[in-house]
Amino acid sequence: MSTFNVPKREEVSEGNQAIFDNLEKALGFVPNLYATYAHSENALGNYLALSGAKTSLNAKQKEVVNLAVSQVNNCSYCLAAHTAIGKMNGFIEAQILELRAGEASFDSKLDALAKLAKNITENRGATDEEVVTDFLKAGWTKENLVDTIVLVGDKTISNYLHRTTGVPIDFPAVQSLETVQL
Repeated sequence: MSTFNVPKREEVSEGNQAIFDNLEKALGFVPNLYATYAHSENALGNYLALSGAKTSLNAKQKEVVNLAVSQVNNCSYCLAAHTAIGKMNGFIEAQILELRAGEASFDSKLDALAKLAKNITENRGATDEEVVTDFLKAGWTKENLVDTIVLVGDKTISNYLHRTTGVPIDFPAVQSLETVQL
């Protein structure tokens, strides 16, 4: 696989330059993966609209899904980014490792969410009926189920983009789950 370049502001379209400026203001930098979307005239704006769309899941719950999906898809970039974001949303390192493994012994409702996200991703949407039943029994709604599936798709897009392009990771690296004792 050849590594893609990470385009600089002056190398992207005017529309993407405006998005870069907004990202710079909001985050303090333009993450390399977001910049990579800007190889396309439309992909960065479309992706940010999808990932920023209204959902029934709060920020912390979204990170549960992001971590489980990124682990299944073995995306080192997204694991690094969402480990940092997960910590900003109140998860500690041990919890993040569990979430990456698709479980949450520290919270039964989040456990059902993590298991669902992992199962959807592993089975490419052919989700085990028992996992869906357990998710609903844990207090989640059908709306939450649909929003979780949309979020799995959202995160899978970024996972695939990084796995295909191999752009440099600009977040603190994380350990391989296999090397960590849970």
